[in-house]
Amino acid sequence: MIHLKNSGYLPKDAKKLLSQADKLVSGMHAVVRDTRVSSRYLEFDISVSKEHLDLLLKKLETIGPLDNSRHIIEEEMEKEEAIEKGIHYFNDERFWECHETLEGVWKKTYEGEKDLIQGIILVAAAFVHYQKNENEICLSILKRAMEKIGSSSGKYYKIDVDILRNKVSEIIHSGTIMTFRI
Repeated sequence: MIHLKNSGYLPKDAKKLLSQADKLVSGMHAVVRDTRVSSRYLEFDISVSKEHLDLLLKKLETIGPLDNSRHIIEEEMEKEEAIEKGIHYFNDERFWECHETLEGVWKKTYEGEKDLIQGIILVAAAFVHYQKNENEICLSILKRAMEKIGSSSGKYYKIDVDILRNKVSEIIHSGTIMTFRI
């Protein structure tokens, strides 16, 4: 995962950035799988060998300065740490990483908690689609998220579930997608 600093791109630019990155790494034994645009980052999901990473980063810096890069692997971590990381990723508009991190928590929960975590994961997944300028998909997933978080209330760790539900409901009813912090 590579994050470049965003200097004014919008989600509507995601396909153009994907194409641009693809051209930049052509012939490098690298695959650009996806591009997402947040207000802070240009997020590229890229497969590349370690020996080609520095050259790849140098080429991508023509799009924007590097913020960070990291090899994504499924990490085993304690529930509290995973929830804390998930919240951090969500609030930092790194929704794909939030989704992946909270999925590990979801696999270890039961009943009502499982639905709530799945609802939060669906909100993150919806915003992944928003970052790719897939607004209809985003809204559809947010509706599914509401089905999961609809009966929960109060605090879940540091997440105010009532505020989360209200924000998602507001987006669905207005049709205007805006990210928020949890």
